Amino acid sequence: MQNRFNNWKNIKNSFEDLFAVYEMAVEEKDRSLEKEIDSDLDKLEEKFASAKILELLNEVHDRASAFLTIHSGAGGTEANDWASMLLRMYTRWAEQHGFKAEIIDLLEAEGGVKSVILEVTGEFAYGYLKTEVGIHRLVRISPFDSSARRHTSFASVFCSPVIDDTIEIDIKPDDLRIDTYRAAGAGGQHVNKTDSAVRITHIPTGIVVQCQNERSQHKNKHTAMKVLKSRLYEHELKQREKDKAQMESQKKDIGWGNQIRSYVFQPYTMVKDHRTKFEVGNIQAVMDGQLDGFIQAFLKYLWSEKPDEN
Repeated sequence: MQNRFNNWKNIKNSFEDLFAVYEMAVEEKDRSLEKEIDSDLDKLEEKFASAKILELLNEVHDRASAFLTIHSGAGGTEANDWASMLLRMYTRWAEQHGFKAEIIDLLEAEGGVKSVILEVTGEFAYGYLKTEVGIHRLVRISPFDSSARRHTSFASVFCSPVIDDTIEIDIKPDDLRIDTYRAAGAGGQHVNKTDSAVRITHIPTGIVVQCQNERSQHKNKHTAMKVLKSRLYEHELKQREKDKAQMESQKKDIGWGNQIRSYVFQPYTMVKDHRTKFEVGNIQAVMDGQLDGFIQAFLKYLWSEKPDEN
């Protein structure tokens, strides 16, 4: 709360300083400062917009780090490649915002990625990334098709907060099935020769998590339990708030009719969010991680959809 207050205070002070410079320039009829004032005003407007968005991130775990899960859907090899493209997009976005992005679990498949869990560490990571939950649709000329035909591929994105130790999640040992297996690798010296990978199934809910990122089985189990804790907390929230459609999107088929966003490479270039109608023509910039326009638009949409509590 103090950081938010200081943020607005700094914006207010910066505006007052800039306005004083503007008044002085007008009084002295000095036009040499015009470009500098315009530039400073643009920067101040960006800070104001960012501070305004932060005010929308006021739910319980918005400040938390996040587990981002990507699954390839309908489309086979195409969809696996699409999932790997989304992984790169979110990794770039995280890097641009000073977040740490680490792959917790990765299942590779022909053409790319079948599923991946990315831990994004940093303040408000979950608040931002929760806007990405749903089905993402890709339309392009397939690089895997010798006839150069246009293909449509799908991938699902799900996000859950990283739960800190102040929140108790009751996990009974009898409710868990823990399996170990040999981690998949690229081959050669990178193949894991011990059963270090861990898969944990929470029997009552059917939630399955796995981790094979570390060579140590103990570390993989610790990380998998951390992910399970997050998933169980999110599961409980969904049970209590079933009316929130954006948290139900992962239950839909990963295919036609359920997409939240479309990425079109051919016959034209455009990325369009079907929830907010926000769209961008520069698709390469989006694939390079420039997602803030979509995130901000959906946060504003969520805020406008909240029922009046009075």
